Amino acid sequence: MTAHLSPEQLDALARLDTTMVVNAIDTFGVRLKNQGYCDGTIRCYTPGLSPMVGYAVTGRIRCAVPPTVGRSFHERTDWWEHIVQQPAPHVVVVQDVDARPGLGAFVGELHANILRALRCTGIVTNGAVRGARGSQAVGFHLFAASFCVSSGFAHLLSFGGPVEVGDLTINEGDLLHGDSYGVTSIPPEIAAEIPARAEQVAAQRRALIQFCQSPDFSLSELGSRVKDVGT
Repeated sequence: MTAHLSPEQLDALARLDTTMVVNAIDTFGVRLKNQGYCDGTIRCYTPGLSPMVGYAVTGRIRCAVPPTVGRSFHERTDWWEHIVQQPAPHVVVVQDVDARPGLGAFVGELHANILRALRCTGIVTNGAVRGARGSQAVGFHLFAASFCVSSGFAHLLSFGGPVEVGDLTINEGDLLHGDSYGVTSIPPEIAAEIPARAEQVAAQRRALIQFCQSPDFSLSELGSRVKDVGT
């Protein structure tokens, strides 16, 4: 069950970059080190923003063909109603199930403003996005596999339940963290402990870097220091 953190705990996570979060998670041994994060196909298109933190609200979309009912996401007010019933802040996670994902952008400047008003802080998708400048201006993060000039026939097929984005399975309610380095999920049982552990790991790494740059550096001592810090 996802732990719902206090605003102060969420703010503490938002002060960390994603690599620090992943480094801290690795020390708990709660998952394999090659799991829990989106792969390199998912890129950040709003690098000027501070890190994104929020709970996943999930959906599946298509952009390549017209919807059988309605015309676009604008007519899916049921999905918006579903979003506001979930714990905030929200991160919209949508899987583009087209054979060729990214033939249209589900979120652009207009949709970003709508979602921002619903307390969504960003989107993560294996499809495309557009309107990066306008989205960044309102603090809405864009993480996607590509950028597209058109929305195409972007429409929502369903919402809720697990989706797969960037080789990561994301369930509704998962706690996500993202910045220009990438997107990771945070195991709920250790989420509150991540900021303190991240600072410990960062301090160890800073000490090792200082050693590497100092005149006292020696290969004989390097091995023991690296072992203490880990990688």
